[in-house]
Amino acid sequence: MELRQIRCFAILAEELHFGRAAAALSMAQPALSVQIQALEKELGVQLLIRSTRRVQLTKAGEVFHDRCVRILKELENSAAVAQAIAGKDLNRITIGTIYPATFGVLPLFLNKLGKRFPDIQIHISSGSTDAIIRELEKGRINLGFIRPVDNIGSLRWQSIANERYLLAVPLDSPLASEETITMTDLRRERIISFSRSNLSYTEKYFFEQFRKHDLLDHVACSCDDTLSMVSLVSAGVGVGFVPEWTRDLPNRSFHLREVAGMDFKVGLGLAWNKEDPAANRDEIVEIARSLASVPRPHRLAGAPGEKSDKKARASTSRE
Repeated sequence: MELRQIRCFAILAEELHFGRAAAALSMAQPALSVQIQALEKELGVQLLIRSTRRVQLTKAGEVFHDRCVRILKELENSAAVAQAIAGKDLNRITIGTIYPATFGVLPLFLNKLGKRFPDIQIHISSGSTDAIIRELEKGRINLGFIRPVDNIGSLRWQSIANERYLLAVPLDSPLASEETITMTDLRRERIISFSRSNLSYTEKYFFEQFRKHDLLDHVACSCDDTLSMVSLVSAGVGVGFVPEWTRDLPNRSFHLREVAGMDFKVGLGLAWNKEDPAANRDEIVEIARSLASVPRPHRLAGAPGEKSDKKARASTSRE
């Protein structure tokens, strides 16, 4: 079995298309077919189901693909270890990130990383916390900015920040001028809530709060993610609780307000695979850890450029 055959199969298993895979490998499509056929013959099993319309992996192909990915990643890691021992700086790093980090700590991290490793190639991959953890475990990304999870397995974790959830209200909402907002006030509003297939801790918390304050009948709309939530609020559809990183969104057209008695926070941190020499480089992890000590300014005014109301100024002065 040749390493070239393993690389060919790994790319084909990702693309599930001979033409695209051949282009990614910079080789002719017939040559790719020859490599795959030789691999199947050597293994004595069928890895792919071919038809005129599609290419599918067999069960054996799925398992073999996972093994190929591990083998190729281990080769990359071995090269990185040798380069690190020789004192050679990193040349590429892949970072997984959820939206809050993209608008929050990620720009500062990239700035510091670029200064320390000016020639490094950086690839950003956005996704959910669960998806990023899977990619870390498979070795496809080096670092991941994610939410805390109950069991992170063999990965390492560094807490960076805790963000409050605030009430997002349309610019013309009567709640924007209220000095104090309570959960009871929401009975006069159309509420937008999150509704994903797998309920997160955050969703369960707000569901219980809505039930506790008899607000379930006032939930008029639901969505899957925070950006959809703020879009609906900006359009005047209703109000909803969102993490405070949304205040950094450009051209924001909604207010963020505190609600009395609601002090829900969600964590954000960095995860990496301890077996990944690129992620485990002390300087990179230390750069990420330094983000935890950077204070984040709090402002509860509405859109950028607006004057803060009394409630917002009082809150800001206390923080």
